[in-house]
Amino acid sequence: MSQQEELEHVECLIIGSGPAGYTAAIYAARADLKPVLYTGMEMGGQLTQTTDVDNFPGYPNGIMGPEMMEDFKNQAERFGTQIRFGYVSSVDFSSLPHKVTVDETKTILADTVIIATGAKAKWLGLPSEQQYNGFGVSACAVCDGFFFKGQTVAIVGAGDTAAEEATYLAKLCKKVYMLVRRDEFRASKAMVHRVLNTENIEVLYNTQTTEVIGNGKNVTGVHVFNHKTEEAKTLDIEGFFVAIGHKPNTDIFKGWLDMDDTGYLQTIPGTSKTNVEGVFACGDVQDSYYRQAITAAGSGCMAALDAERFLAAKADSK
Repeated sequence: MSQQEELEHVECLIIGSGPAGYTAAIYAARADLKPVLYTGMEMGGQLTQTTDVDNFPGYPNGIMGPEMMEDFKNQAERFGTQIRFGYVSSVDFSSLPHKVTVDETKTILADTVIIATGAKAKWLGLPSEQQYNGFGVSACAVCDGFFFKGQTVAIVGAGDTAAEEATYLAKLCKKVYMLVRRDEFRASKAMVHRVLNTENIEVLYNTQTTEVIGNGKNVTGVHVFNHKTEEAKTLDIEGFFVAIGHKPNTDIFKGWLDMDDTGYLQTIPGTSKTNVEGVFACGDVQDSYYRQAITAAGSGCMAALDAERFLAAKADSK
């Protein structure tokens, strides 16, 4: 690590390059805040791991996730956003301007900081799960369920999100296997009731996934093991959904920003404002409920407008 730190002062620093970060950049640049955006190690965020995106308005024929994020990036750059590849390694929000360290070597002083670092889906950790990710394996039923209309799918999980996604899939799919690792759900009573009263959902308790199987192109089945009966079997499925939770990318903000037990940043309802003045959060890093590209983009717009108004109020008070 270099001892000599390089200092740079910016009006608006955006951390993250998914729909939220890029939308914030478009609005901030058009407001002449001269935003600087650091992409993080995964430029484009979660959508770069997605194949077809069919539910984002304005793309009537659908679009591939990576191509869509390239469109977002180009639009942000068109208005003058400086987009830089790098990751934020630490922050100091004790005073204004805020200090943000990039790649452990460069310190930036930022009048406003917009956090759009997103969240990562938790996976089971099977190599086959990653091999078929986007080709039958998904961590978002609302995003991808449509592609499995009339087919048989399986979903792993036992919480409210898994129960909600299972019932969502049941409306589209012929049959839904719900794989629950223990002998009971973690979901609320109301959600469990909904699952158990949905005819085409079959719940398999005490069941873990041992392997996702496919034909080299798409998912064709899943090997499961019941650790109570010690029975192994194969389920014929075309889609495999993982709903065991998400982990927001917020470790570097611990001790500075209010977050819930899982690590999602908490914002003042109806705004993107955090508990620290001049620091705003948008997208999946503060949204454990909707987690859609379109809602992330909308909250990115909110964050840029909040940042602009914050800077304007500061300028007026001088």
